Amino acid sequence: MARRYVNELDITKTRLQKFRDLRMQQKIGRFHSFPKKNVVILKRQLAQLETYLGDIKYMKSLPDIVIIIDQQEKYTALRECITLEIPTIFLIDTTSDSDIADISIPTNDDVIGSI
Repeated sequence: MARRYVNELDITKTRLQKFRDLRMQQKIGRFHSFPKKNVVILKRQLAQLETYLGDIKYMKSLPDIVIIIDQQEKYTALRECITLEIPTIFLIDTTSDSDIADISIPTNDDVIGSI
């Protein structure tokens, strides 16, 4: 969501459908009927789509709530949520601004066990 997936949901849905179609073609073995050059291109596309859309491949609509782990790193996602009025839950470090989030949960992000 940090790459503006929410604001551009129509475009993202189209890319997700392409991703699902390519995965289905690969699973049922249709890649074997294509020339090797096309198979390489399709596999490259599939890998790229997996990289960028793998986390949201089952998303069909806007989320009801968003949980953000790192406020500084996911600032774009935070702005999108504020714009679209999507409630947010932050797992924030003690150095972060807790006023921005709807619900803030203080954590120590230096220790994995606290998250």
